[in-house]
Amino acid sequence: MILRAGVFYDGTLAAPRRNVDIVIDNGRVSEIRPAAEGTSADASAPCITPGMVNAHVHLIGSGEPNTMAAIALANHNQMMLTAVANAAKSLRAGVTTVRDLGSTHGISSALRDAIDTGSIPGPRMRAAGHALCMTGGHGWWIGRAVDSPWDARKAVREELLAGADCIKVIATGGVLTKGAVPGNAQLLPDELESAISEAHRHGLRCAAHAIGTEGIKNALRAGIDSIEHGHMLDDEAIELFKARDVYLVPTLAAPTCILEHIHEGAQPAFVVEKAERVNEAMLRNIRRAYEAGVKIAGGSDAGTPYNDHDNYAYEVELMHSLLGMTPQQALHAATAVAAELIGLHRGTLAPGEPADLLLLDRDVAEDIRTLRQPQLVIKAGTTISR
Repeated sequence: MILRAGVFYDGTLAAPRRNVDIVIDNGRVSEIRPAAEGTSADASAPCITPGMVNAHVHLIGSGEPNTMAAIALANHNQMMLTAVANAAKSLRAGVTTVRDLGSTHGISSALRDAIDTGSIPGPRMRAAGHALCMTGGHGWWIGRAVDSPWDARKAVREELLAGADCIKVIATGGVLTKGAVPGNAQLLPDELESAISEAHRHGLRCAAHAIGTEGIKNALRAGIDSIEHGHMLDDEAIELFKARDVYLVPTLAAPTCILEHIHEGAQPAFVVEKAERVNEAMLRNIRRAYEAGVKIAGGSDAGTPYNDHDNYAYEVELMHSLLGMTPQQALHAATAVAAELIGLHRGTLAPGEPADLLLLDRDVAEDIRTLRQPQLVIKAGTTISR
């Protein structure tokens, strides 16, 4: 297959190239070359980019106004059917790789394996399984309770046995769990350190849900690989991010989508009230962290209220509008940087890399919203039907 791009972005921050042919063989990029005059291509587009990489999703959620209640009330079969549908929806929207950071009953790892074998359509996946939380803590409805350092180690081993290929820990309260205060630390420093070191011992990367200041710094000092949300970070946290080379996945769409739909009146009052406070902190702090040099990886928390799996492009737009990234920098965060964090591939289009790419009808630099409606999605050299 030969694809011709009017403007070609390879996922890095290198200047985009013009009038380029991408040659695909056996599901991988084999060559990138100037388009030869008078030759033809199998498909062409004004702009071609790598497939998007969403480093924070929950495939068992579909953007319900009360996510906690919807998941807590669903049975295993219903959740699996939902996850299958959301995986296909993500892929059709141009998300070719995801990291699922919280599900139940082995659903995400089973889904990952089915996608890998070609049984069902979906993006490449990392799967965390149950989130590790304190008893009664945030996310208990997709969690496994841990209440001591040894219990944290055992929980990691149990998730590994169940098929997890990454680990999620809950360092603070959160928005969607009733009674969980986002600013409060939850798992203790020794519990976090035990879980993270056990994950690393088995070659698994570890992500921390962390909104509050103390919990963010607890996770950073404990050796975490990525902080999810991070909205109440402070100057000391920024220095810890940089010193320890930790990724920040700010999930800008999560509170934004909640607040954009307040007028519908379908969300619990506790969700709206907490989202308002978290959003204030997010707007105040995340751009500051980015401008200070903290590594930002794209991840939307898809599955949370009104935050659909086929709307990851909105997260990319928010990185542009709220953080001040250029469109190419936002695309880089949502491809190469997020892929580097997940660890399945490089998230770039280069010889030897997976042929995961998007054909777009406009140059991303001219209108970043073009990512919302790809002309064509290709994963591993195969065209995805919309």
